Amino acid sequence: MNVVPLRSAPAESAPVHFIGRLTACMSDGQLQVEDDEGAVWMCRRAASCLLKPREGDTVLLSGPDRLRVYLIAVIEQADPAASRIDAPGDITFGGAGGTVSIESAGNLSLRSSAALEMKSVRWAMQADEGDCRVDQLRVTAQSVDATVGRTRLVGKVLETVADRIVQMARNALRLVEEVDQSRVGHLDCKATQTVRIHGQHTMVTGKELVKVDASQIHMG
Repeated sequence: MNVVPLRSAPAESAPVHFIGRLTACMSDGQLQVEDDEGAVWMCRRAASCLLKPREGDTVLLSGPDRLRVYLIAVIEQADPAASRIDAPGDITFGGAGGTVSIESAGNLSLRSSAALEMKSVRWAMQADEGDCRVDQLRVTAQSVDATVGRTRLVGKVLETVADRIVQMARNALRLVEEVDQSRVGHLDCKATQTVRIHGQHTMVTGKELVKVDASQIHMG
């Protein structure tokens, strides 16, 4: 049922400025707003209104005439528990020499349907707990320093390519279920106390020379 206001419609050239209630959001971007007299106005959201309006919100309409009316602000939300900053194009938050901060008393999420790109002279992140899930990750850096209490890596394939690898530890344990192979130019193993090599079948071979030297040699 169409609501017909009792007051006469304003002239098309008269400025429009009133508060109404958003009743419907059309698929083509048009918004349907009802004023206090029950008249229905069709308008679009102004570019300056970044808060996405929802049905039931109290909104402010303004324009030079009734043919050019825009929703310029959301005065009161029907559901203030959920707000969304929305724009049809790119959005940039910038500070001219100042600091830009995004704070949340609850969880803070960054989601992108495409690529997530972060560029900064210095980048810092601090949190009590973090969870990062990436299908493909590539990190390029001149230097990486990490201080952790515990590190655990679980994966199917681990490849390390480097000119020099240095590892220092108080205790080290490596368990390999199948084959453990090393291909080196020169191999030097030195222990200050005991060296033990044991296997069901143990072979020590040399192409030109095999040397065993000690104060005592026990065989058998």
